[in-house]
Amino acid sequence: MKQILSFILVLIFWGCNDSVVHKEDLNYLNGYWEIAEVEFPDGSIKEYGINTNIDFIHLDDEKGYRKKMKPKFDGSYDTSLDMEGFTVSNTGETIILRYSTALSEWEEKLVQLDSLTFSVTNQEGITYKYKRFEPIKIPQ
Repeated sequence: MKQILSFILVLIFWGCNDSVVHKEDLNYLNGYWEIAEVEFPDGSIKEYGINTNIDFIHLDDEKGYRKKMKPKFDGSYDTSLDMEGFTVSNTGETIILRYSTALSEWEEKLVQLDSLTFSVTNQEGITYKYKRFEPIKIPQ
């Protein structure tokens, strides 16, 4: 009886676990994102208020890129010429973003993703939490 109860509890916990990112949700990555907070391995958190730079992410199938953008008050963006290309690999229940530039290569584990937020953890154990960017609208 104890084993059955334990098994049922494990199934309930596993079924309610929303931290698993599904491949079919990867399209949510497309668009403009701003960093909300960074959580360090020691548990400390750095929160971001207003961001002067945002990230634009474009993903098509399993290849994509990320660019730094600077929003302007007229609704347009200044962009850098730098682009970080990445590929997506799915290893079981884990989705890894593998970045490559002329200077470096690194990986991030996609730990949470929905239409409004996502978070990744890098190889040093630092978690970056992003929220969908909403441009400031100034009435004219």
